[in-house]
Amino acid sequence: MDGFPLELPLFLIATFAGALVAGLSGFAFGLVVSSIWLYILTPLQTATLIIAFGLLVQGFSVWKLRRALDWRRLWPFVAGAALGVPLGVSILTFANPGYVRAGIGLFLVLYSLYALFRPALKPVKAGGAAADAGVGFLNGVLGGITGFAGILVIIWCGLRGWSKDQQRTVFQPVAVAIFLMSAFWIGANRAITSETIKLFVLGLPALLFGTWLGLKLFGRLDEASFRKVVLILLLASGAVLIVPKF
Repeated sequence: MDGFPLELPLFLIATFAGALVAGLSGFAFGLVVSSIWLYILTPLQTATLIIAFGLLVQGFSVWKLRRALDWRRLWPFVAGAALGVPLGVSILTFANPGYVRAGIGLFLVLYSLYALFRPALKPVKAGGAAADAGVGFLNGVLGGITGFAGILVIIWCGLRGWSKDQQRTVFQPVAVAIFLMSAFWIGANRAITSETIKLFVLGLPALLFGTWLGLKLFGRLDEASFRKVVLILLLASGAVLIVPKF
């Protein structure tokens, strides 16, 4: 945004909307903001700001939930992600990222449509920590490729049959960890410019207000409504991944 002209209100609206959705659902900040930011910012600015703002949104939410965190349940996902993120980033060096994104997007669309139009599945009890670590690994690979930091863990938490509060105490800390790992492996800090820093500062009030409001609305969701919100956002995530990047 050269000189921050009329695009600035769009940037702030997108930032607020992304924070609101992330506060409500626990994820999808990058999905919401990128749908607008990519029209007014460079892809590099968009990626840098998604990581920076995403860490704040998810980090604030995790701080609010800190007393409910169960580290025995959480550590396998984080450990698996630590191995998966560098692999996901390295895949970008030899695989066609467009094909990878489209394949993952198709899977998300089919899964969310299936789950939306049928009764909830019986909870998956098998596998224990090993299965959780495997999902964390695959989620780390996906995060390294696409920047979508918690999608597979979100699906797995739903299949486990955990409550909405239990799900958020797993997939939000995992998302924070993946954002940090991805920033390290991709080297996003090298892309920071003075204009990006200005946008970050200008967007902070919208980000914080949107996050606060989203967390307030989350407290009013019942289990069925939360499940529908998550599945609809997964469907939207899949659709965004299928559409070719410009």
